[in-house]
Amino acid sequence: MYSIICAGLTAGYLLLVLYLIKGWVSLKRPRLKAGNFKTRVTVMIAARNEEERIHLTIEDILAQDYPKELTEIIIVDDHSTDSTAQIIAGYAGQGVKLLQLNEAEPLNSYKKKAIAKAIGLSTGDLMVATDADCRMGPQWLSSIVGYFEENELVMISSPVIFFEEKSLFERMQTLEFSFLIGIGASFIGNKRASTCNGANLAYRKDIFYEVGGFTGIDELASGDDELLLQKVAERFPGKIGFLNSNDAIVYTHAKPNLKAFLEQRRRWASKSTKYKDKRVIGVAIFIWLFNMTMLVNLMLGIFNTIYIRIFLAQFGLKYLIEVVFLYLVCSFFNRTKLLQLLVIVAPLHIIYLAYLGLKGPTRRYQWKGRLVR
Repeated sequence: MYSIICAGLTAGYLLLVLYLIKGWVSLKRPRLKAGNFKTRVTVMIAARNEEERIHLTIEDILAQDYPKELTEIIIVDDHSTDSTAQIIAGYAGQGVKLLQLNEAEPLNSYKKKAIAKAIGLSTGDLMVATDADCRMGPQWLSSIVGYFEENELVMISSPVIFFEEKSLFERMQTLEFSFLIGIGASFIGNKRASTCNGANLAYRKDIFYEVGGFTGIDELASGDDELLLQKVAERFPGKIGFLNSNDAIVYTHAKPNLKAFLEQRRRWASKSTKYKDKRVIGVAIFIWLFNMTMLVNLMLGIFNTIYIRIFLAQFGLKYLIEVVFLYLVCSFFNRTKLLQLLVIVAPLHIIYLAYLGLKGPTRRYQWKGRLVR
């Protein structure tokens, strides 16, 4: 009976990744409007203690080839204790608006508060969210708006990738993160939007208010991206797109050490219990169970070699199907050399997922110097 369960979970995982491959392939070459833009855009960033890199992000946004008269930049300083606010204020002469949170009572979701405040004071029709430590090319905004104006969408998820890795551990994160970005893109390709990344997310201002903004999800520190996307997907099915254009890529950095990495992933996992689309939760539980059986088989193999054979069969099939999917995603990012690391990442990923499934949704975590949930 146990072997049948393992076989069923393995077959299910293979079908799931095939579904992802189908979704990725279904992402058609985007139709982008070239020039004669009409949409007023608000680029918004919530920043806390980002003095090291925020000037680079601002410079990249100011260097966009999108019409300046249609661009508004709002950066909300979230109680920074370093020189972040002063750096932002230094760009006031170039049209960068600084807002500062000044909350009398403690909040659990300062970032959502910052984003909501920026939207409330914005003059744009299309909100484009990114993070204070991100980089982007000069056609980032024009590609997003070109896709928006040409395709009648209400929300656009765009690609994010790690870069400037300084260690093997950071390159391993890039490969794993590419898988996550690919999952979000593939679900959208299959017309079932489920996940995205808030470092590169655009949506209509009126739609934000029509779905109630962050109401109902504001008690969680995280979730300004995926939980909002799911609210929009429920109300406007088929109106969310993934912009698979290299010009639209946003670049950010992997975590420098294991502790920071696990804190980040616990934060991401914490919002899973609030997903409106319960099928996404079901998929996450299924993936966790599949990986748990591999881990159990590996441990039982100490006592009986038949479990080692079951583990090797599961792992081999998992590895092969993931190579195919990751090749498609990494090819888009021009990072196919990362596939060499899958032989290291794949077995570690089993342990990591087992740990995250047990600890992620239940534990508090550190984020920007705060203990939140």
